[in-house]
Amino acid sequence: MSNRPSPTVTPPATPAAEAALDRTAFGRERLRGSLQQVLAFASLLVIVLFFSIANEHFFTPSNLIGILVAATVVGILALGTTFVIITGGIDLSIGTGMILCGIMAGVFLTYWGWPTWAGVLCAILFGGLLGLVNGVNVSILGIPPFIATLAMMLVAAGLSLVISGTSPIYFKEHPDFQNLMNFSIVPGARVPLGVLIFVIMIVVAAVILSRTIVGRYAFSIGSNENATALSGVNVRRWKITIYTLSGLFVGLAGVLAASRLSSAQPVGGMGLELEAIAAVVIGGTSLQGGKGSIIGTVIGALIIAVLTNGLRVTAVPQEWQSVVIGCVILVAVYFDMLRRRRG
Repeated sequence: MSNRPSPTVTPPATPAAEAALDRTAFGRERLRGSLQQVLAFASLLVIVLFFSIANEHFFTPSNLIGILVAATVVGILALGTTFVIITGGIDLSIGTGMILCGIMAGVFLTYWGWPTWAGVLCAILFGGLLGLVNGVNVSILGIPPFIATLAMMLVAAGLSLVISGTSPIYFKEHPDFQNLMNFSIVPGARVPLGVLIFVIMIVVAAVILSRTIVGRYAFSIGSNENATALSGVNVRRWKITIYTLSGLFVGLAGVLAASRLSSAQPVGGMGLELEAIAAVVIGGTSLQGGKGSIIGTVIGALIIAVLTNGLRVTAVPQEWQSVVIGCVILVAVYFDMLRRRRG
């Protein structure tokens, strides 16, 4: 008779044990996400402290309000693209798309003479149309998101020049439109209405992401698109919905940007998509999809705005500002890769 010990047979995991493991993994994932947000917020405080020491004019009420105003447009773009990135996609057209939506607001209000509310609403819906086209290209035609949105970026930039005739469109006869971004909601403090709109959109985006089926399916698609499809979810339809939702945020950002300048400028927008994507990644949203939060995105947008403003206030040349922002993007993506490997 052999004296070898009999092999140990591991009993199959029970449903209760599997559920406990899932809850443990989910708890660890939430802990990692919370830690990422804490680190991002700590980084924001360190950056603010550094520039406050480096320049006495940085930590003043007027400059801080300027930072909030600068964060508003990029922040709203980042809110919308958070949903797209959570699904594992990308949208490179949000910068030039924002410019095109501002041009369309100029067409509706200045060229066609529409009421302010109608022109604003249609400009925002036009942004949704751009997102819808992106969603169809990605979901129905099967074009990779990078290529589909890169093409839309070029199309939007060209249409802005064609529609405007390469000249700015001014809103001199529409003071209500100019007040959307510039009207002071706090007497004496010069806090513009656009900042309040940004705060409202933060709440709206957070509710959509955490409390609605759109947010649940965004996480599900980003985590495992094939498994989501096999469970009976119409992945194509929900991707189109999410890209369209992102486009609505782009439209709103375009309206606020045009209102801030009191004109729709047909050039610009290139590079804003990188700042928005950087804000999303700095805030803890993974470029691989399946992870992200609105609070993290807001912190990331504030970091980008503070960096840009601080470098400008301390008289750092424009070319070096681009270098610093580029390095921040590289660091954010690198840490995202490390986080994914550890996960």
